Amino acid sequence: MKKVSVKTLVEGMVFSGAVYIEGNNLLVPAGLAIRKKDIDRLVSWGIDVVYTDGEVTDPPTQGNAAPSNPAAWTKSPRDTLVTDLPPTENTNKDPKKLPINVLSPAEVQENKGAYRSYIDLIERLDEVFFNISSGISVEARSIDNIAARVLQSVRDERDSIIAYILGGEVSGHEMAKSSVNVAIISALIGRELKLPNHKVMQLITAALIHDIGMLRLPKGIIDKRGGLSNAEMQRMQTHPLYANKIINKELLYPEEIGIIALQHHERWDGEGYPRRLAGTAIDMGARIVSVADAFEAMVSQKPYRNSLMGYQAIKNLLSDNSRRFDPDVLKAFIQIMGIYPIGSIILLNNGALARVTEVQGIAPLRPKIKILIDEFGKMYKQDEGESIDLLVEKNLFIARAVDPKEFVKKNA
Repeated sequence: MKKVSVKTLVEGMVFSGAVYIEGNNLLVPAGLAIRKKDIDRLVSWGIDVVYTDGEVTDPPTQGNAAPSNPAAWTKSPRDTLVTDLPPTENTNKDPKKLPINVLSPAEVQENKGAYRSYIDLIERLDEVFFNISSGISVEARSIDNIAARVLQSVRDERDSIIAYILGGEVSGHEMAKSSVNVAIISALIGRELKLPNHKVMQLITAALIHDIGMLRLPKGIIDKRGGLSNAEMQRMQTHPLYANKIINKELLYPEEIGIIALQHHERWDGEGYPRRLAGTAIDMGARIVSVADAFEAMVSQKPYRNSLMGYQAIKNLLSDNSRRFDPDVLKAFIQIMGIYPIGSIILLNNGALARVTEVQGIAPLRPKIKILIDEFGKMYKQDEGESIDLLVEKNLFIARAVDPKEFVKKNA
């Protein structure tokens, strides 16, 4: 591939071949004009050159020129951040084998500190769900206490608590674990969007119990492997209605919390359920929980499918193109989680393996990482490897994300 200096790029320039950032990360597809925001992004990331097999074509016509109005791109397949995603495979180097216990952070292995608190949140919420499903009266105060602890964890242990969503090793309590994870992500998004504190607390509370209506459905439907029949799907889609009723009538929460649970399966394009609301007619809290719930569902093991890597789940969300999710909420989510979420296992261009330890909103492709196996094959115990800021080490970049489950299979 030929190198092209970023200094020579101008708005509206079109190449006959795709243009890539380092590591074959797609910037612009062939035949599509470069936008000013693409150039500004490269400059802000400190990237000096891009790569292409194509040539600069004739000046773009009015039909394919980059519009000067950024709003004109809002429904483009190349919407904000989508073009920043590298392909899942772009290197011939094979990842080394890792023992299973290296795949999780040290605090997960030792089950102490913030991770112990995370487990305790799940266990307490599981007890709430058990009591409700058993017809035992539950006081809203018990849920409020869990919500307050979630907020405290997000404030005090932000990076750790995010890492547990991907790197935790919680078995059982699936609904409670999912709900705690959704509450954590929702709290982070709410804070990123600068919601008032009382709104964030309402959001966390609703996220913890957004799926509580599932407790009114037959277990055979919830745990069924494979697709649901039309009748089963219709039954499944009643769970937001049940959730709203439980929250408002049994737990006696205010309507604002019940609305979030009721609407969390509505879609930005109006194709959701139960009421086919669209756009800003959907409660903001429900729009936030919708994004958090979708990500959590993709990265968690389900009876009917395997979980996705954090990177692949992010990629799926970014391909939404304003169909299911509020673009502003999705953008806030990416600012928090990055392209490679905290806890992701990645392969570097020099063959080293590492875990993502901190995302950097200004450079989503260049997080902070900790080495698990270096380029010479030396393996480090737990989190003893070198910490590297990829925003500083410009000669290193992420070649691809690695699925930790592959190591489990290889070392079984």
